[in-house]
Amino acid sequence: MEILATGLQFPEGPIVMPDGSVILVEIQRKTLTRVWNGRSEVIAEIGGGPNGAAFGPDGAVYITNNGGFEYHDVGGLNIPGHAAKDYETGRIERVDLNTGKVERLYEGVNGFRLSGPNDLVFDKSGGFWFTDLGKNYARSSDRGGLYYAKPDGSLIKEAAYGFVGLNGVGLSPDEKTVYAAETETGKLYGFDITGEGEVARGMLGPPGRCVAVPAAHVFYDSLAVQANGDVCVATILNGGITTIKPDGRTSHTALPDPLVTNICFGGADMRDAYITLSATSQLVKMRWPEPGLKLNFAPY
Repeated sequence: MEILATGLQFPEGPIVMPDGSVILVEIQRKTLTRVWNGRSEVIAEIGGGPNGAAFGPDGAVYITNNGGFEYHDVGGLNIPGHAAKDYETGRIERVDLNTGKVERLYEGVNGFRLSGPNDLVFDKSGGFWFTDLGKNYARSSDRGGLYYAKPDGSLIKEAAYGFVGLNGVGLSPDEKTVYAAETETGKLYGFDITGEGEVARGMLGPPGRCVAVPAAHVFYDSLAVQANGDVCVATILNGGITTIKPDGRTSHTALPDPLVTNICFGGADMRDAYITLSATSQLVKMRWPEPGLKLNFAPY
């Protein structure tokens, strides 16, 4: 494992660039940041809580913004908690990498505000799926869901609602399934795509089918999909990456941080894994046994 950056303020959403740098969000710092070995620069001051990042078809970076958390030092580890004191709303934003300009695209859907957008993935058509984690307060919480939107601001749809913190999201190689990890239950869901921003209903009503549930009590965070269709889920408490096959079989790669929050792939063979260790404020790199799936519109 190679340590690429330290001192980051709760890193997430890594994107590998052709020059070897990595663009990521710092949720606590409220920025979109580019890092190299030993140095970093702020691309844009986002505000709120920038949580996920992905390149769109226009070359801009799109951000899922959770609106912000309060943070706590727990034994030297940086841990997020309830909604920030200045929390207003969750939103979807667009960042122009040339100018650093931040444009707010969506704050709500069907008359309801977005609570805590978390992660996003673009499909081949140029639209994107994103999750809403919800939001926790001292004595209550907002539920979350799965959504679909277009990057020009013309369409947003609620595909599924009522989950306890949908977090990471990714598409199967054939783009017939969208996967989403539910944080508090530690479940990976698969949603069968039936149309633009639409998914199949479940047997008893709610959309989605449970792909895997871990044997131990863990939280699932963001994810990436391998070229072979397996899903790599960043795992909290039992810190590491849990690799889940579509049939539900799992394996685990342990890492030295209880809050492993995200993974992405890069390199000539797509076997370089870039992983955010958020409690210890690090971005690390390691070789992975299988190549990752190339993301639509990513600048490989």
